[in-house]
Amino acid sequence: MSDTPKFEVIDRRKYKAEEEAREAAPETPAPAPPPPAPRAEPAPPAGPRLVTHEVTQEPQEPEMEGSAGEPPLPPPPTAEESRQQKFAYDASSERLEDLIRAQNPGAGPLPAVSFEHLLQQLFYSAMIQMGGTQAEGQRRVDIVGARQTIDLIGILAEKTKGNLTAAEDRMLQTVLFEARMAFLELSSMITLQGVPAPPPPKK
Repeated sequence: MSDTPKFEVIDRRKYKAEEEAREAAPETPAPAPPPPAPRAEPAPPAGPRLVTHEVTQEPQEPEMEGSAGEPPLPPPPTAEESRQQKFAYDASSERLEDLIRAQNPGAGPLPAVSFEHLLQQLFYSAMIQMGGTQAEGQRRVDIVGARQTIDLIGILAEKTKGNLTAAEDRMLQTVLFEARMAFLELSSMITLQGVPAPPPPKK
């Protein structure tokens, strides 16, 4: 056996040709990664949910004060409107008085309306409603209307307290007292005439 080392010859042309072929071939871009899958929103829980947005309300116009269930009152007239209306009212009243005096030459000027006239008007209205000025056989009584008229006199007494002269206040208290006394007498007569009482409730 010979001690001479053996050499292996490698043909590098083969590898060089493969390397040149790879360099000559166009590079293909790497495929783009697939887009991420959309996240699934969790389903809202069943039952009542908390509302986080603020609920805004439209501003409402202030309404004029009025009774419940009734339309609001219109705005009050201006000072100029009241002045013009008062001027027209006085002129119309003066023409009316001129016509009355022309038909009745002997009649003097009409007296000015005062607080006393207002009390007399209310008192006479209450008496008429209670049948005080009618004949016995033709008497027609409106007891509910009389009570409302007397209550009006009571409201007048409350609203004018401290704003009347001594004579006006004395007359007002006298009219209210007499009207209430007449109402008490009439209501007692009505209850004594044997109005049947309502039947007792069934058990």
